[in-house]
Amino acid sequence: MSSLLVHVTHGPESPTRAALAFLVARTAAEEGHDVTMFLAGDAVYLLKPEVVAALNGIGTGSLAEHVAAVAEAGVAVFCSGMSAKGRGVTEDDLAATSAAFAMPTKLVELTFSCDRVLTY
Repeated sequence: MSSLLVHVTHGPESPTRAALAFLVARTAAEEGHDVTMFLAGDAVYLLKPEVVAALNGIGTGSLAEHVAAVAEAGVAVFCSGMSAKGRGVTEDDLAATSAAFAMPTKLVELTFSCDRVLTY
């Protein structure tokens, strides 16, 4: 199967796009593809428990459901450490997810190593 990077830059200000990113990652993983996610900019807010619990996209479903499915499928989720620091997203926020902090070098590495990249 192929490898896919889902790069997410939109956060709670765009709930449909945010939920869609996780829905697509979930779907690809469930179909057997190797999926990785990288959240940057306002997308790092999507890892805060209160945002995960409250966000629903129009026609794209519950963020909480998709985040849980992504974790269950073993999708590696990276969160921009620089974006997180600037927005007050902490290790405690990531504790309920499968996400880990990463620097821009990780995004560059993933971009060139994956077969396909989708950006939301």
